[in-house]
Amino acid sequence: MSIRRFIGGAVALGAAAAGAVGVAGPASAAAPAATVAVQDGHGKPGHGHGNGHAHGNGHGKGHGHGRHDSATAPERVLSNSALVRASREFVESARRHGNQRVTMVIMERAGTIRLVVRTRKAGPQTYVSAKAKAYTAVAFGQPTSALSGNETIKQIPGTLTLPGGVPVFYKGFPIAGIGVGGAPDGRIDEAIANDVLAAVNR
Repeated sequence: MSIRRFIGGAVALGAAAAGAVGVAGPASAAAPAATVAVQDGHGKPGHGHGNGHAHGNGHGKGHGHGRHDSATAPERVLSNSALVRASREFVESARRHGNQRVTMVIMERAGTIRLVVRTRKAGPQTYVSAKAKAYTAVAFGQPTSALSGNETIKQIPGTLTLPGGVPVFYKGFPIAGIGVGGAPDGRIDEAIANDVLAAVNR
């Protein structure tokens, strides 16, 4: 069953949240540990466009019996309630930092895009940047700003080590990346991404 919520200028679309739970885990080297709302299952790609619209999808609970090892246990993904908080905070943070024309992408560890949000008049290049930062953050489990000196990572297609990407952790393992792109200064992108991370971790 789909849901629609209007969030201070943003619209979030997705499946009904399936049993979000709070768990503790280190957020990143640049952010304190906090709780992360997660669910078992997998999300469908999300898309957004213009005027602060946000679209995201996620569905299903993972169920199993007996013991699971790390290779077979269901992956943890962000709950839809966490994505709603992320959408709201992104719009508000972009406004607080000078009405930035930016895009946010949240990507799961498997590479699935769960959420895309664009503020008004954000250009298409902002999506490309945000997606690459989200990918880099979740793939390597570090903020993109911390990877700027890693020449090996820079050679991997799809990566971007400019500031603005931060990982989301569950029990010490990166389960998602938040990427923000489009601000004239990468430090603004990173500040917005960290604001969103804090909202997800509430």
